[in-house]
Parts: sequence; structure tokens; C-alpha cells
Amino acid sequence: MTGQKADGQFWAPDVETMAPTDLGELNDRLLRSQLGYVAARSSFYRRLLGPDLARLERIRTTDELRTLPFTEKEDLRSSLTEHPPLGDHVAVSIDEIVRVHASSGTTGRPSYVGLTPADSHGWAEMTARCLYATGLRPASRIAYAFNIGLFCGGPANLDAIQMIGAMLVPVGTGASERLVNAMLTLGVDHLTCTPSYAQYLAEYVRVNHRREPGELGVRRLMVGGEPGGGVPSVRDKIQTDWNAEAFDAMGNADLAPVFLAECEEQAGMHFMGQSYLHAEVIDPDTGAQIPMEEGAEGELVVTHLQRECMPLIRFRTRDRVVIWTRPCPCGRTSFRMRCVGRTDDMLIVRGVNVFPSAVRDVVGRARPRTTGELLIELDRAGPSVEPPLRVLVEHGAEVPAGELPGLAEELERTIRDSLVVRASVTLVPPGSLPRAEMKSQYVRVSHEAAERA
Repeated sequence: MTGQKADGQFWAPDVETMAPTDLGELNDRLLRSQLGYVAARSSFYRRLLGPDLARLERIRTTDELRTLPFTEKEDLRSSLTEHPPLGDHVAVSIDEIVRVHASSGTTGRPSYVGLTPADSHGWAEMTARCLYATGLRPASRIAYAFNIGLFCGGPANLDAIQMIGAMLVPVGTGASERLVNAMLTLGVDHLTCTPSYAQYLAEYVRVNHRREPGELGVRRLMVGGEPGGGVPSVRDKIQTDWNAEAFDAMGNADLAPVFLAECEEQAGMHFMGQSYLHAEVIDPDTGAQIPMEEGAEGELVVTHLQRECMPLIRFRTRDRVVIWTRPCPCGRTSFRMRCVGRTDDMLIVRGVNVFPSAVRDVVGRARPRTTGELLIELDRAGPSVEPPLRVLVEHGAEVPAGELPGLAEELERTIRDSLVVRASVTLVPPGSLPRAEMKSQYVRVSHEAAERA
């Protein structure tokens, strides 16, 4: 089905409902132009590919990308360090850059990203497609509760919201009281933030305003910035807390802030980067490409098709995803996916791959006997972990003390049955584990855990 829908259902109907064969031909044309541009203007890829640089201009289709090496995040960090201020993966003159953003990775060092006017427009266009899919419309009133500073997603989201014509309330982070007051005063009906913050804010409203979050009038939340929005127990809690629908969305600072988002079906995030990005899935261990078909699981790899300032080829996102290709009732023809975790966050417990988000889902399914909050304690940095996996879990406020040992045993049994790993669960009082207004950390290396080991 290609676009025979009522007006107003799609932000960009021509590409969102394009037949896969037509989209493939379009992407092939754009790829050839992009690779020619990269070969002529990117010192980074001249250095990375060396004598093989000529291969770029011989590639004619996206299928042939598999013959090229990956671009790793560490390659970009080295580029920034060795060629300040923006690295030698900048393919334009400094005078052509109109905006610079930064993200702090696992090292804490900022990773700068530059944009030309065309790049900025592309980011806003992809973000608008995503926001529109989640239900944002010109009559909507949306509170933006992500960082607005150097954070890559800030201006792209703000630009996209204004393109759509919705009322924008740019609160940012660290201002929960101001956000609640804005919701009550301005009639906010949409909220976009991290899944962690959606849960934090729900608790904040109950404690500080003595009312249920659902009374504030929010009817839709677009959550992203971390895995969680696609985790069933996390989504269920957010939707129950707010009496609203929650839609998962995702992006990447080096590629585009938001290019994946759920539609009204809430059945996986649609790829919304058509004509700007090409996606593939690989085996994270071998690097072999995995066919993009129903049920495929692997690491997401993305190539720019229209990027001027910092074009990337086969960039490894380190996001572990599951793919769906069956038709979606909404009429969009792109593949859908769910992020199950990051390959660099994955723990290996005696040969079994375990994602913190999966443990979080198991714990969350035990609500209200748990709050859903947890912390995995390691005695040394992962990914290898000797069993049992030590997990701190907040028990529910109404659980009698005499039932706590049985609850801990039940959680250990469920983790073993669901994830095939042995766990040691320690129950702690509700509210005792740290909360975060942005991204929550569910794994820590603990001296206390080392001493108990």
C-alpha cells in the first residue's frame, strides 16, 4: 500500500509511503553522489581508505556498501583529537558551518558535530517526520524537556516542532517545577523527554503537587535518548502514570538526532531517514551483513546519503536492534525496529549476552511489588561477569517485610527463566536508588560489591 491515506497522516507522504524498489533506486542515486563528494572532499576517508579510496566512486548501489570498511566512533574521536577543532572528517570549509553541537560519550570528552544549512534542514525534516508520526499536529502544545544547549537534538527538535506549527514550550532539563507549572498554565498535551525523566517527573508530581500525573493533561509522550520506550514494562508504567500514550523514538548525534519513531500502532520504530540515510544490520561479532528481513537482530549501521559537513560511511552505532519488515497498518513502507540495548553496554554472564534493559523489563513486570527501579552492581568493569549477576531492586511500598525474601527468590527465578542467567537479587526500600532527569545508569562498578564477591 503506497500512500492511499487521508490527508494529514504523513509529514512527507512521498517518501514515507514510497515503494521499496523506488526508494532503493533513489537511494542508489543519492549514494553515488555522496560517495563522489566524500572521495573529493573528505581528508578523513582519504586517510582511512588510503589506496582503496577509488573504490568509493566504483560503488553504484547501496548493496555494494558491504565491501567498504566500517567507521567506528573511536575513529571520530581520534580525528577530533588529532585535527582540532572539528576533525578531518569535516568536508566543508569552516566558513560554511552554521551550527556546532556536542555530545559527551563514554569518555566524557565532547564530540563536536558541525552542520551546514542543508545539513540543518535535513535534521529538522527527519525529526518532523518522527514527531508527526507520534501524533504531533499544528494544534498540539508540546513541552520539550531535553537539553537545549549544545545537545544535538535540541535545535533539531525545536526547528521541527515549529515546522509542524505546534505550540512549543522549550523548558529543557533541570526545571521540573517550571515544567509542571507550564503544563498546568498552557494546556500542554504533548511531552518529549527521556523515559527515565518521564518516570522521575511522575514521582515529582505526586510528591510535590499531591496529584496524579494524568491530571496534568498530557495525552502523548515521545520518549528517547536511551533504551526504555520500547521496553514493555517501562512503556506500560509511563502510560499508566500519565494516562497517555508513549511513543519510542531514537537517533544518533553523529548521524541525525531523531530518525526512528513509532507511529500510532506502537509496533516498533519506523525508519524515517529515507533519502538522507541508508541503514543496514550487521552481526556485531563478525561484522557480516544480516539480511534486512522480519526478525533480523544485530547492530545498526548507517551511511549518510545527503550530508555536507561530516558525512559518514557505514558508521557503527553500537545499537543492538530487532527488525520488522511486515507491512504496518499505518501505511508507512519503511522497516521498523526496536532497540534492545547497546552492544557496548551488553554484559556477558558465563557466555550469555544480557542487556540491562532486559533485566529492567523483568523487574518492571513485577510492579507494584517492585517500583521497577534497579541497579546492576559489578565488582569490575564488564562486559564479562561471573555469576550470579548482582541486582539491587526497589520493592514496592506496600510489600510486607515478611514477603520480601519470597519476592527476591521469585525475581531471581524469573531472571533465570527469562534471560538464562543466575542472579542474586537484593531488595532495597522504594526511593533509595538514584533517579535521573536525563539518562539513567543501570550498571555500576561497586567497591561494596567487590567486597561481597
